[in-house]
Parts: sequence; C-alpha cells; structure tokens
Amino acid sequence: FLQTCQSKMAAEEDMSTDETKTSIENAGSHTGSDIFSIEVLQIIKEAQQQHGLRHGDFQRYRGYCSRRIKRIRKSLHFPQGDKRRVNPKKVNIETVKDVRYLHLSLFSAERAWAYSMQLKAEANTELRKKFHMLARMKKAMAYAEEFYTLCEHEKCDARTKLESQAYRFYIKGSIEFELAKWKAAMESYNNRVAEIEPNIRYCAYNIGDSSALKDLQQMRRMAGGDMMSEELDVLLAQTREKQTATLSEVTWQGRTVPVKNEPVRLFLLSLQDSTQEVERAEGMDNKISIYESLLKQCIDAQQVLRDSLQEDQNFKSAQRGQPLEGQVSNQHYLHSYLTYIKLSKTIERNLLLIENMRSYLPGAQVEEGRKITKPQDLVRLYDIIIQNLGEIPNLNGIEDDESFKEEMTVRALGFKAFRCFYIAQSYVSARKWKEAIALYGRVLEYAQEAVDQYKRLARSSLYKAEQEHLSGLITEADGLQYSSHASAILDTEAPTEQMASLTVSNNKPLSERLEQYSEDTSVAGKKARLVKFPPDFKAIPCRPLFFDLALNHVEMPNLDAKAEQKKAASGITGAIKGWLWGGKK
Repeated sequence: FLQTCQSKMAAEEDMSTDETKTSIENAGSHTGSDIFSIEVLQIIKEAQQQHGLRHGDFQRYRGYCSRRIKRIRKSLHFPQGDKRRVNPKKVNIETVKDVRYLHLSLFSAERAWAYSMQLKAEANTELRKKFHMLARMKKAMAYAEEFYTLCEHEKCDARTKLESQAYRFYIKGSIEFELAKWKAAMESYNNRVAEIEPNIRYCAYNIGDSSALKDLQQMRRMAGGDMMSEELDVLLAQTREKQTATLSEVTWQGRTVPVKNEPVRLFLLSLQDSTQEVERAEGMDNKISIYESLLKQCIDAQQVLRDSLQEDQNFKSAQRGQPLEGQVSNQHYLHSYLTYIKLSKTIERNLLLIENMRSYLPGAQVEEGRKITKPQDLVRLYDIIIQNLGEIPNLNGIEDDESFKEEMTVRALGFKAFRCFYIAQSYVSARKWKEAIALYGRVLEYAQEAVDQYKRLARSSLYKAEQEHLSGLITEADGLQYSSHASAILDTEAPTEQMASLTVSNNKPLSERLEQYSEDTSVAGKKARLVKFPPDFKAIPCRPLFFDLALNHVEMPNLDAKAEQKKAASGITGAIKGWLWGGKK
C-alpha cells in the first residue's frame, strides 16, 4: 500500500513538471535540414534515471512513457482517434517529417518494456503474470523493430542507425533471456556491445585520442560487407574531415593541381590508407568490401567534379567525344585523375577476385558446398581488366604521354596472355585438343612478347610481380601444350581399340533365327523377344471389281401394251375398293 501511494505521489510530481520538461527531453535529438539525429542511449538513460528506475519503480517509468507519448502526439497533431472512437495510425517512412515521430516508436517500446519488468516482479507471487510479461516483452520487441526500421532510412545519420540497432539487440536479448535461450541472448547482448563500440571510439577521437582512428579502421576491416560497414564508413569520413585542411593539392604524371572540393579531399584521404587497410584486412570478403567502399566514394567525388565542370567547354566537348582545344583545366585534369583511380582500383579488385577464384578451379581441393570456378569466369574478369587498361591512355590531359601509354599497352598484352590461357583451359575441359593447342601457342607468343617489352620500360620495377607471373605462365603453358598434343593422339587411338572390342548383339526375334545358334540369356528372362509384335504390315491382293459391259448393248422389249392393261385393271379395282371402304365409314 505504501509503495502504491509513493508511486502515485511520484506520478503526480512528474505530471506537474512534464510540460516544462518538453524542451529538455528533446535535448538529445537534433534535426538538420535533411538529417535526423537521436542520441538514443543518452535519452533512454536520462529518462530512466529521472523517472523511477533509480529506485526500481517500473510502474512510475511506464506512466512517464505514456504521458510523453501523449504529449508528442498532441504536439505533432497525430492522435489515435477522438473521444468516441479509436483510429490507430502507424508511423512509417512517409510519415516521418520530424524527429519526434521517431520518439513515438522509441518510447512505445520503452513503455512495453517497463510494463513487462513490472509484471516480472509481480510474477514471483502470481505465476500467471509471467505469460502477460512475455506478451508485453514481445510488444516491446515489435516497437524496437519499428524504431530500427525507421532509423535505417537515409534521413537518419550514422550514429542514430548504430544506436537504434544496439537498442534492438538489447530488447531482443532481454526476450531471449526470459525464454532461457542463453546462447541466443549472449549473442544479442554481444551485438549490442559491438554496435556501441564505434560510437565510443568516435567520441575518443574527438576528445584527442589519436589511436581511436586506427581502432575505427580496424573495425571497418573486420566488418566486411555487413550492415555496419556503411555506418563505419560514415564515421571514418567524419573523422577525416579534420584532416582535409592538410590536403590542398595533388600531383599526377608530373602535373600538380589544387583540390577545392571537400568530398574529393575526403576521398583522396581515404585513398592514402586504402592499400594498408587491404593488406591488413583478414578474409577475402573484407578486402573486397574495402575496394567496393572506395569505388563508391570515388564515383561520388567524380559526380561532385562533374557538377562543377558544367561551364567548362573542353569538358563538354570531351563528354561528346569531340576534339579538345588547348590544355585541359585543373579541375578537368583532376577528374581524369579520379577516373584513372577508379579504373586502377577496379583492376586491383578483379585481380584479387582472380587470385581467390584460382583456388577453386577444377582439380583443386575445394571445400564441400563451395562452387567450383569455371575457366570462363576468369576470362570475363580478364576482359574487364584489358578494357580498363585500354581506356586509361585515352583520358583527357595525358593523351601525349607516350611512356605511360606504352606501360598500359604492355600490361594489357600480359593480361591477354592470361585470358588466352583460360580460354584454352575451357577447350581442354571440352576435349577440343586442336583448339587448345593453338591457344596455348598464342599464350606463349603473348607472354614472351610482354616479358620482353617489360624489360624496356623505364618503370619496369613497378610491375615486378606481373613479370614473375608471366614467367610462371610461360612454363605452365609450354607443358600443357605438349600434354594437350599427347591427349589428342590418345583420343584418336582410343576409338579404334574400342571398336575392335565391340560385340554386336543380334536384335532379331527368336522366330526369325531358329537356324542360328547363339547363347542368348534374354530368352529365359521375363522380356524374351520370341516373335515380332505387333507384326509388320504385308501387301495382299486387292479385292476384284466387276463391270457389266454387256448391259449397254442389250435391247429391252416394248411393254407399253402390258402397261395399259395394268392401268385399266387398277382403275376398276380402285373404284370397287373405294366404295367398300367408304361404306364402312
């Protein structure tokens, strides 16, 4: 009784100060022109500590959540009906035009959670309330899922997305804990910690912890391509904003140009760390994810430059494929540099994919359930590499650089050798030996020519790894060419030996080969072929047709006299019959 009175007194105290706390409650929420930001964990912690949970009073906190939801609906003109009827309205992406709409889902989840905790305490004496407690916990989970879905929209910033996901995992872990699903509950709580950790490191970086940036980069390398990777990319971009002032210009192919656009500076800073991040990343998926993220940033930076070059006549002419007049501008040259980076990083990503796919070619030890790589898949990747190398020398601003063009030509020649090699491999799998032998010869021609030209390059040391791969390719292709030649000879002799050992089975039925002796075990079986059934059709004589040719030459006698006599007799008889029948009527 005393506890109930204290709760009512606290509720009345809360209600008297609720109206004055509206501005304070929203202190953890920020609304920009297009982006919503909510400090989810801070808002919840403050609300819980100030409204009952400091003393374990879940009933008081539940009442506070209900009143706060009511105030938010009133301020947003988003009621659930009127005094006469209830008209529920759901919050969705189209509805969210103010950050307070997100508060509705958040505090609806908190209200259901607080009620479930209240019922949990009461279930110690009333066991039936445990079922009600689980129902309210599931209700809290539904609202937490709704809140997480709303925050995943592009209207919310990276911090809001991470904290909403952490909150969802916390509620999910609470349900699994009550259901005694210990392993699942532990995973959910660990996920909540993992979602909060990037925010902690970001705060540490902002207060001067230089190691926090490395920690964020390590998290990004471990994230791979999951949902957290995008939020980590945003946080890393925010940490690099402080470093953009140090990057004011960039040098490429002997020409230095200024960097004026902020997104381009951020991308170039990310580019500086990308090589080390790929080397440190563990697992192929994590490495590919870093490349994909970098390419996405490059495309965004290119779009920023493209928008700023709308008034550049040379850039417009280049887009239409027309010849340029004079030297390209600095921003135009910077756009060519970003295009070169995009093409180069695409080549590096494809080479990484090729290195991974080679370990799953036919004949290699492949894990169970892993898809075997076909040689045609590698051919497609090499085609993309060769196409990108062909586009690089044609970029605006470096058309006259003959040494750079020669480097790209030699590299393309080396990759053509690899492409021919895997085309030959596909013909070997189809046992087309002549085509495979011809292609292996072309591989040796391309590879040897590329190795010779690499030695004449001024910067041949930059492509030492590619030269080593080509030397290994020459050795392998030479051996496989002789192997294919031997296989072609063996395949030619094999059919002759097989034909010599063939036995021709007699398919005639037993009734047609009675005079021949043969050991045919099928005669004693259930499907013995004794006679041919159904029998074949045979020709038989046609049924004769008779024609009366003499009838046309016969002269019939004149019967007119007999016809008149018959007519007269029939007239007298008819009259008598008529009289007799008429009398009967």
